[in-house]
Amino acid sequence: MHNEIIMIALVLAAAAAGGKLASRFGYPTILGELIAGILLGPPLLGLISGNEALEILGEFGVLLMMLYIGMHLQLRDLRRASMPGLMAAFGGFIVPTALGIVLMLWFDRTLLEAIFVGLAMGVTSLATKSRILVDLKILDTRIAHVLVAAALISDVAVLVAFASIIGPGTEGGISLATAGIAGIKAIGFGFVALIIGRWGLPRLSRLPGIADPDRGRALLAVIAFGLTMAWAAELAGIHAILGAFVAGLFIDTGVMTAKASREVQQRLATVSVGTLAPVFFVTAGFEVSLGVFQTDLLLLVLVIVVATVAKVVGTALFYLPTGLGWREGIVLGTGMNGRGAVEIIVAEIALAQGIIDTEVFSILVFMAIFTTATVPVLLTIGVNWLRRRGELVRAGDRTNTVIVGAGPIARTFAKLLAETTPVVLIDPNRANQRAAAKDGLRVISGSGFEEATLMEAGVDQAARLIAATPNAEANLLSVQLASELGVPEVVSLLRESDLKTFEGQLRGSGIEVIHAPESLADWEHAIATGGATVTRFRVNPEPGEENGLVAGESFPIVVVGSNDTFPLTTGVSLADTDQVIVLTRKDSPHVEPTVARPA
Repeated sequence: MHNEIIMIALVLAAAAAGGKLASRFGYPTILGELIAGILLGPPLLGLISGNEALEILGEFGVLLMMLYIGMHLQLRDLRRASMPGLMAAFGGFIVPTALGIVLMLWFDRTLLEAIFVGLAMGVTSLATKSRILVDLKILDTRIAHVLVAAALISDVAVLVAFASIIGPGTEGGISLATAGIAGIKAIGFGFVALIIGRWGLPRLSRLPGIADPDRGRALLAVIAFGLTMAWAAELAGIHAILGAFVAGLFIDTGVMTAKASREVQQRLATVSVGTLAPVFFVTAGFEVSLGVFQTDLLLLVLVIVVATVAKVVGTALFYLPTGLGWREGIVLGTGMNGRGAVEIIVAEIALAQGIIDTEVFSILVFMAIFTTATVPVLLTIGVNWLRRRGELVRAGDRTNTVIVGAGPIARTFAKLLAETTPVVLIDPNRANQRAAAKDGLRVISGSGFEEATLMEAGVDQAARLIAATPNAEANLLSVQLASELGVPEVVSLLRESDLKTFEGQLRGSGIEVIHAPESLADWEHAIATGGATVTRFRVNPEPGEENGLVAGESFPIVVVGSNDTFPLTTGVSLADTDQVIVLTRKDSPHVEPTVARPA
């Protein structure tokens, strides 16, 4: 018993260290957890190993993780797919899957192994790309919407196929008959789940105290429902992970309030993704065989290469009929190349059931690691390529900009951004409200960190929220709440001293920062009294044209691009044709220009 406890502690520590290191380099935590299991576990150093307690914790964590993923995605996300998302999903799934099956059969592997590897090559990890979409500041673009929708469709299709195939009775092999039976079971379970989710849960939620329960009781009720659906899936001959996932899909704002749903998701994410599921991924690393680099090196290399090329080419080919351009199709393919949690989960289960051997499992793990590692690099190159060509298109039903604050700086942002997008300001100060109204701006009275006020300002239709008050803490509270409410791009005005104070809070948060001068109050006064002017500078000026800022006396705030006007945040990439809008004090001395070159 004591040995099991200390081993659980060591595995949790390894998961935390590996996940943090992976996040620091911009990769999903699952990669760090897998690598930690390989390096510290039996495959290499042998410092930690598995036991029955770890196996139970890991399996429980995976079920909760699938429940959380289902809650986080929601069925309504499928509506964003439209034709482009469907075509990208089909191309990115069908081509790699077909080529993967052919490749494995060519190497004389069994049909079941070939199907597993093919489906694994068709997987697109949704979690893998969420962080990079934030880092590239493209959450409100068409490519991001299509990418997320395509990944969702692909993941659901692969999950259903995997869960059906690895259900009870498949250990001895698979045939057209067993595949057909598995498909019928999956459809039957889906139909029953649909009745429960769309008819039973909404009626249950109308009972007193159910729609808005206390936080602890709500979390327990959600977990109980998820485990019940997982059990029902097992009874239907489908793996429990599909039952937990489907349960999460049906728990939406029609069952509980939006606030209660967010709180449950946050707590569920902490328990599953943050605590228990990492145990599963670290121990999955224990099962990897490094001998595959000697015995099956050619197959491993071919699987990785074919998976990558087929994903990119397949996505681009199927995307052509949408008429949105082959370049966008290629960039989508690079973004869809990552594999992740779903693949590792089903591969580990298949290994445990004896459907695949250690060598095939190891190939799938290393494919997940190598292909996922390409996503940040290739997607960054592709997005910058589209941006330089002016082909990075904003899209979706979110078009508004909400600005928290209506002081002089906030009003300046509003007037500049209002040229290309509807803008609404939020401020409790009556003087600021009157000044904004005088400038012809719409302003809501209230606080930016109150949900009711944000909803009144139309945050559910906002593509961007900018917190531009002189109060750093209020700014951060506002952007954090906006992010929870689903605003794709959240931006906060912060000084250098604020960055140091809130460094831990900002790391990995996805919050973009407008670097403000320390003398923010002086700038507010200068703008209010007419002591500051607005000037435009080209990033790449014509010969003889001045390009620059006045050192220490300038405040760059906005970028005017070929397709959009957006706040100038730290680390933003600038095209040669972009213009930077700068606030400059009228009484400032002229010095050498200092506008930064494109990042």
